[in-house]
Amino acid sequence: MKNFLIIIMTVFFFQGNCHAQSSKKSKFKALVLYENGGHHLAFSQAAKPWLNKLAAESGFTIDYIENTAKINDAFLKQYKVFIQLDYPPYTWSEESMKAFEKYINDGKGGWIGLHHATLLGEFDGYPMWQWFSDFMGGIRFKNYIATFANAKVNIEDKSHPVTKGIPTDFLIQKEEWYTYDKSPRGNVHVLASVDESTYKPNSEIKMGDHPVVWTNDHFKSRNLYIFMGHSPELFENEAYTTLLKNAVLWASGKK
Repeated sequence: MKNFLIIIMTVFFFQGNCHAQSSKKSKFKALVLYENGGHHLAFSQAAKPWLNKLAAESGFTIDYIENTAKINDAFLKQYKVFIQLDYPPYTWSEESMKAFEKYINDGKGGWIGLHHATLLGEFDGYPMWQWFSDFMGGIRFKNYIATFANAKVNIEDKSHPVTKGIPTDFLIQKEEWYTYDKSPRGNVHVLASVDESTYKPNSEIKMGDHPVVWTNDHFKSRNLYIFMGHSPELFENEAYTTLLKNAVLWASGKK
């Protein structure tokens, strides 16, 4: 009987140890590059506790950086997913740009870009990052609704892992709705678009075909751009938080 109990305890210990090792192996690191100032500060401040909660629940950790000074090949090797949280595609150093391009081109990890990540053009004395424009479907920033508008977003691809559990359409409040010199649709896989006829208040700043969530299948890395990302109230919108959670888990390879 004594020997039998020892065997049972050994089996339980071994199973528990294996489970602990498996859990440890399942963890990964995410990198979040965020704006710590300007009119996107409130969104960043709301995003951080939400992301920290998601990380705790989903078994990963997050490192936050406020600029691209640390970004190089060796630094990016640590991360399974790179989240560009309202940080623009300029002010990057040459080394950080090249490291990021390699990270995406070689499929080293996933990427999620929000809102400000498509502010593509010549800003603050910086030239447009042409590779990033191609990555985003060959677009250039043109205009935006500075006074904000509510609008309905329509899911176009209901079968994609990122859109699971999201209503066919949902309302987004207080958003700037960027327009570009052309629709990226011909170069990317569109998952959702905004119905410009539902702008409230109405605006003349429109594109016609206006994608707002897409992925570029021409790159090895799993990648997703989500335009909506200005108002901190977005984290009270269940459709939006489901979209963002799905995006993080999909881009990191966990979904």
